[in-house]
Formats: sequence, structure tokens, C-alpha cells
Amino acid sequence: MDQNQFIKDSLREELIQFENYLRKSVQNDNPRITDIVGYIFDTNGKRIRPILVFLSAKACGQITSETYHGAVTVELLHTASLVHDDVVDESEIRRNRPSTNAVYGNSRAVLVGDYLLSLALKESVKTNDMDIVTIIADLGLNLAEGELNQYSLANEVVIDEEEYFKVIEKKTASLMEACTVIGAKTAGAEGDAVKEFAELGRILGVAFQIRDDTFDYYHADVGKPTGNDIREGKVTLPLIYSLRNAPENLAQEMLQIIKSKDYTEENIETLLEFSKRNGGIKYAYEKMNELLLQAENIVDNLSCDDEIKRLLEYFLSYLKDRVF
Repeated sequence: MDQNQFIKDSLREELIQFENYLRKSVQNDNPRITDIVGYIFDTNGKRIRPILVFLSAKACGQITSETYHGAVTVELLHTASLVHDDVVDESEIRRNRPSTNAVYGNSRAVLVGDYLLSLALKESVKTNDMDIVTIIADLGLNLAEGELNQYSLANEVVIDEEEYFKVIEKKTASLMEACTVIGAKTAGAEGDAVKEFAELGRILGVAFQIRDDTFDYYHADVGKPTGNDIREGKVTLPLIYSLRNAPENLAQEMLQIIKSKDYTEENIETLLEFSKRNGGIKYAYEKMNELLLQAENIVDNLSCDDEIKRLLEYFLSYLKDRVF
């Protein structure tokens, strides 16, 4: 079963409304802006983050107009971060087609990313909740800090599991935490309920990123070149584990490739195979499954409609089983 499609079908009306809110938020009479923004959003995205906002809201009450503005806010902020990340990483492919910077150049990509960030802040005000505006402001800081840390770790060749998780917490986890909190708050949740959903979002974000990082190790249609993380100097969890647990002479040989940044296609393939053969992928899956079990326990204990629980359980299954 395609869990994501099942959830989308269950939230069909909400997602149609979301697309209307999103289109309205990016409307502009300037054709130079409309052209680039149109290109960025002219894809069939999975809408994972808006879906998480809506599921959290439904678990806490009802979706409101503020919920839609909150969902648009996180989607705009997420999209802006992707545009900026592609510039920093010099990526030429995003979602199986040329990235924004590949088509329009780095300068315009940076500027349109800034434009989307500004739209996200403007949209957050429409939630009529200063706590949410603060969440979005803090999220922007966390995403930037996470990207700066990741860039520094790659350039300094820092290979450390704790540092890896710190980057995830600042980037993917903080974004998904914002989704669950915004959904809960716009549906009227307060206090411990909001904290519960914050923890759920954080856990889902870490699990999501671990799964995402494993895609780099296999030849599959994942919307980006295989080995791209290594090519950009990013040492993710499977490789970190393998370097720590493989025979020392072999680990040192791999470490020398990383430190010299000698990322030929042959060396990238060597590093990918090294991670697979020395338990890196298995370890990453184990960490992800541990996190999803924690998330499952939170969902099981929620006081909400069984249908919403079922959709949240499908969401957890989707994060675990997704292939791109």
C-alpha cells in the first residue's frame, strides 16, 4: 500500500484548500518573480509537512483557517531552505529535474529563497498567534544554524555521531516539530498537549532524515544522484558507524579518501560499498526503528479519534517504508 497516497486521499479536501492558500500566498504581479516561483512550485510534492500539520490539528480538534496559514508557512520556509541548500551544495538536481540555481543561477536562487522566507513570516502572522510567529522565527534560525554546522563539519572533516544528530535536530527535526506544534495550537491545544506533539514532531524529523540519508547508498530513483551526500563531503550515519566499527586498517583507508576529498566516482562507490558491508545501513535502520517505536507509543496514547490515530500510524509507516 502507498501510505502517503492513502493519507492524501483521506485529506483530499484539506489538501485542495491548502493548494489554494499556497497559490494565494505566492501571487505576485512581477513576472520576474512569478516565473521563478512558478518553476519552484511546479512539481507534485509529497506535501509531507502540511499533512503533518493537518493530522496534528485533527488529533487536537478541528482544522481552522489559521491551520491552513500555518501549513503554508512551513511549506514556504521548507522550500526556501531547499533553494538555499542547493546553492550551498552546488546541487544541479532537485526532485528529478534541474534545481532552481541550475536554471536561474545562484544569485537569483538566493534572492528568491529570501523572498520565500519573507513570505513565510508574512503568512505566519495570519495565524493570529504570536507564539507561532516566534516558532517560525526560531525555526529560521535553527535551519540556518544547522546548515552552517553541516557545512563546517564537511569542510573540517568532522566524523562524529553526536554532531550528526545535532545537525538533524537543528534542520529536519526542528521543522517537523514546528509542523506538529502549529497543527496542535491552531486547533486549540495548550500546555502538555502541545509539548506531546512537539516531541512527536521532533522524533519524526530525526527518523525522516536518517531514512533520507540511506537513499544516498543505493541506485534508485530518489530525485538526486546516488552518492551525492558523500560527493558534497557530508558524512552521514551509515558511514559514521562503519568508520567506527570496521577493521582499523580498512577504516583508515576510507578515512584518507574523505580527508583528501578525493571524490572520484570510483572512490564514492568504494565508500558506499564500505558502509553497506560494515553494518552502516543496518545500524541506521535500527536507529530509525527505535525512534519510530517511540513515536508509535506517543500516538497510541493520544486522546483522539481512532481514524486520526490510524492516519498517524500510516504516516509512521510511510516514513519507515518510503523509497524516495
